[in-house]
Order: sequence, then C-alpha cells, then structure tokens
Amino acid sequence: MRAATEHTAAVRTEQIILFRASNEIFAISSGSVQEVRSVDSLAGAPVAVSEPHLKKVRHALRRGDKNVYVVNTALHFGLRPSAAALIFLLRKSRVALLVDSIEKMTTMTRLQALPGAFCHEERVWYRGLTVLDQNVIPVVDPAGFLTGEELALLDAATGSGKVAEAGSTAGAELAI
Repeated sequence: MRAATEHTAAVRTEQIILFRASNEIFAISSGSVQEVRSVDSLAGAPVAVSEPHLKKVRHALRRGDKNVYVVNTALHFGLRPSAAALIFLLRKSRVALLVDSIEKMTTMTRLQALPGAFCHEERVWYRGLTVLDQNVIPVVDPAGFLTGEELALLDAATGSGKVAEAGSTAGAELAI
C-alpha cells in the first residue's frame, strides 16, 4: 500500500528588523540593511546638506566614490522629529536611514498588500503590512525613501555627487 504524501505549500518567511521612528514602529527587510551603525561611531565626517525642498535629508556620507544621503525617517513619514541614535546603511543604495532604535529582529510570514486607504506617496513608501503580536506593522520599501529626481537634486546641492573632502575623523558626530 502506498503511503499518502501530504503536499503543503512552504510558508515563505522573511527576516525583518522592527525599528522606531518618533514612537512609531516600522519594519524593514533585514536583507535590505547592509550595516547598522551608531550615529556617533561613523567613520568619516558627515557633510551638511542644505536643500530646502528636502528637509528630511540634512547630511551626506562619503562611501567609496558616491554620496550616501541620510534620511531622517521621522521627517520622511511626517512624524515629530526625535533623537535618533542609529543609522541603517541600505544595501545597494545611496540612502541611509536615521532611526531612533531597533525594537527587535523577527520573522515575517505574511505580507499583506496595502489597502486602498493608502492612496498617495505612502504607496511608494511601503511594500505592504504585516501583523506581529496582534499589531499591524507597515513594512517599508527601501527604494521609497528618495526618488531619482531627489537624488539628482541632492547631488546638485552637494556639488555633482561629490562631497567635499571633510577628512576622515572617526567618531564624528552627526547633529540630529
């Protein structure tokens, strides 16, 4: 007699980092984050960026031959600014995220599509929603923090994508 085999679809899981920005919790795929650093342990001095149309970006870091622009996540999401302590350097990106803290790393087993109520720029900001411990958590899209046009504007503001040599002072502080 042949044993019945059970065919079950494998649950697709994804490792995520839960982080805080101005007392709100968000999630990001851990695969999108190349490095997590304390704002006071950055190698190289951050350079101030003054672009009035992009108040969420106040600093650029030199990484290799490109600028990495530091986005204040609280300001990006329209939240009250708070004292950020960490920077997420995003993988394969010219964006770094200034966040308050990491809540925890966990596994997401389901990503819900955004409901129709999300109808403006937030459709670009988020990949979807997930539920963890009976809480609905927005999962951010790493590509949703700066558009190509915004990157070009920032490159122009910092001198054609080149940050002036600011020295390589280890532990330079990032004014938040």
